[in-house]
Amino acid sequence: MRLSKTTNYAIRILLDCAVANPNLVKVAEISERRDITLQNTFKIVHLLSRAGFIQAVRGRHGGVRLARPAAEIRIGEVVRAMEILNLEIETDEGEQTTAQGQLAALDQLFDNALGAFISVLDEHTLEQMIKVQRKDVSGSRAKAQKAPRRTKSAAVAGAAARRHSA
Repeated sequence: MRLSKTTNYAIRILLDCAVANPNLVKVAEISERRDITLQNTFKIVHLLSRAGFIQAVRGRHGGVRLARPAAEIRIGEVVRAMEILNLEIETDEGEQTTAQGQLAALDQLFDNALGAFISVLDEHTLEQMIKVQRKDVSGSRAKAQKAPRRTKSAAVAGAAARRHSA
């Protein structure tokens, strides 16, 4: 299953807020760090605020922060809320179609699959994602530090040995 870009960005924005918690984060900084357009970032922050995941503080020293602890925010809950809110925005209010026959069965199948996917995500919290993210960052730093460096003299010696053997 693939998440919509909006949902993907929403999770990334929440991660940014969780790392900075309890401090406020400027929306423009999130936009730049996460490489999301400022307009999209504001739209998603608004959706996250409507869903009760973040608090927005207006003003010169304002920004956004988590509305509740990262340990209480389930990823499935975020996905569910964002997909519903995003669908509400994309669908015209007066436009509703009803599927019939085989289409209704197919819709039911996809709804069941989506429900199973989200129930797995419900097992994980934002706090768990931050811990994994921090391990990945520290692990890649440790690998970079352990990698042996070739000195200039070793590189020159290696080049000379290759010329001799040729």
